[in-house]
Amino acid sequence: MLVVDDNKVIRQLIRVNLELEGLEVVTAADGAECLDVVHHVRPDVVTLDVVMPRLDGLRTAARLRADPRTRDTPLAIVSACSHHEIEAGLEVGVDAFLAKPFEPAELVLVVRQLMERARGGGRQRGGGPDTDGGGAPGEEPVAKEPVREQGQGQEVDIPAVP
Repeated sequence: MLVVDDNKVIRQLIRVNLELEGLEVVTAADGAECLDVVHHVRPDVVTLDVVMPRLDGLRTAARLRADPRTRDTPLAIVSACSHHEIEAGLEVGVDAFLAKPFEPAELVLVVRQLMERARGGGRQRGGGPDTDGGGAPGEEPVAKEPVREQGQGQEVDIPAVP
């Protein structure tokens, strides 16, 4: 598990909550550091903040998807999740979005779901309540309708995967 956020407090909060669930967690302070360590760590999941110095989360996600060694690594954006960030994230291949502020249980759920999907052999985006049941056996279905996720006090529409 690799947690990437320029805010040390958020990084530690995410790390501690995932470690309490028995996960091994490595952290990075920005996208450039993430790209430096990702090949040594070989994480099951990478969480990315969007706004970071040197290399932001969306550009980091795009580089991870472009690299054959990390192309299938599940990616989750943990950020304020504006509509623009969600659209841009989907375009570069982000698998999940978690709006800040978040509940620790939500974080753990998202990470566990991404880890299970990765073990199932397929990286799919947009799983949610409005699905068509398609996909290979054992894989979660892909959303055909927009999914509404609720962060603390705010709702964000997540566009369906085309």
